[in-house]
Amino acid sequence: MTFTRRHVLKTATACALMPRLAEAAPITLTAMEARQQIAPEGYPDTAIWGYEGGAPGPEIRVAQGGRLSRRLINRLPQPTAVHWHGIRIDNAMDGVPGLTQQAVPTGGSFDYDFTLPDAGTYWYHSHNRSMEQVARGLHGPLIVDEASAPDIDGEHVLVLDDWRLDPDTAAIGANFDNGHDLSHAGRIGNLLTVNGRFDPAFRARPAERLRLRLINAANARVFEVGLDGMQGWIVALDGMPLEEPLVVSGAFPLAPAQRADLIVDITAETGASASLLSIERDGGYGLCRFDVSGQGAGAARAAPAPLPPNPLPVIEGLADSPLHQMRLQGGAMRWLDSALLGETEMSGRELAQLGKFWALDGRADRSATPFLEAARGSLHRIAFVNETGFDHGMHLHGHHFRLIAPNGALGPWRDTVLVAPGETRQIALVADNPGDWLLHCHMLGHAAAGMTSWFRVT
Repeated sequence: MTFTRRHVLKTATACALMPRLAEAAPITLTAMEARQQIAPEGYPDTAIWGYEGGAPGPEIRVAQGGRLSRRLINRLPQPTAVHWHGIRIDNAMDGVPGLTQQAVPTGGSFDYDFTLPDAGTYWYHSHNRSMEQVARGLHGPLIVDEASAPDIDGEHVLVLDDWRLDPDTAAIGANFDNGHDLSHAGRIGNLLTVNGRFDPAFRARPAERLRLRLINAANARVFEVGLDGMQGWIVALDGMPLEEPLVVSGAFPLAPAQRADLIVDITAETGASASLLSIERDGGYGLCRFDVSGQGAGAARAAPAPLPPNPLPVIEGLADSPLHQMRLQGGAMRWLDSALLGETEMSGRELAQLGKFWALDGRADRSATPFLEAARGSLHRIAFVNETGFDHGMHLHGHHFRLIAPNGALGPWRDTVLVAPGETRQIALVADNPGDWLLHCHMLGHAAAGMTSWFRVT
């Protein structure tokens, strides 16, 4: 066969198209309306908003150091965006409308692509109209696996949530902007779920060792978590391994957005159940249970070894670092006298009429200038001074920080710190990730009603 110029041109064109045809289609993460059985069987199902039609959304699992690529597709009646909570991420990928990107309109899309430097338990959630969109179900787990896994027999990712449902119709209550929730503790639900289900059951064997990855996806509820029929150790908080595992003795708090990795040994016998509990004022209530059956998993093991550390910055010279005070102000019982909204000073009454009941350092909502402007790599201390009558979970984007004990000792790495009424909590922050980063209360109603600020790393 003789090759003519026409043959050559056709072949060259085909070769030029081959790389484009070989490109893999992007993995999508579609925010959409759906229905799900949230309430116990016998109740109607519930209209939700979920990623890929579920709440929580699909578990995303990536190896440490790997890349995550997802194309958000918005099929909701509102604009939306995705925040990848706890990841030390490129600023442009942080998912905060008005600060790092524009909100994705209905019918639009946005490509997220970034590396995952730290192993641990993280999550993703909407960051546009978060108080409503997260409450409707827009969140999911993000797991970054260590290169060397701990010695366990199994693992469960457990997304804790509460829902405010109509007891007759099981519909999500739509009064997201009511003044009582905004000015008090926040939107507290009336039904507790794990992984979007009421009282789910898992299987376990006697003496089995499990890793439980707990994620608090609730809008405002601080879970007091307890164990029954198992003994355990906390091995990581907010994704970051503890230097030494901490024995679980009694209940421990898990604020909105916080995570805790537990390693537990089943102590319940065959035919019984072990439970993860929510400790309330009138006792412990089961969040999920582990039905124990079969033969034992072997001899009892020693306490677990620490997880391998993540590549976090070294904190030195803490006493010489600048201290920045952020006062948490307002809310019911300790109303704002006044605060700045933008550059306008307003009375507490005027702010309340606009749905603003809280302030951070005298500002009700994100200001034009950052709370902190830090040179890259510089060390800073921030003191959160809670002058209100309610808990607040203060979250910094793009960074982890270390808690500072009253005696000056450095505590665990966190990305969200719970500050009780009348309490002052200090943190140590190495500002090593350049960009404009949000700083806000993760009681999402509080953030919507004024507790939102930002800092800049130059």
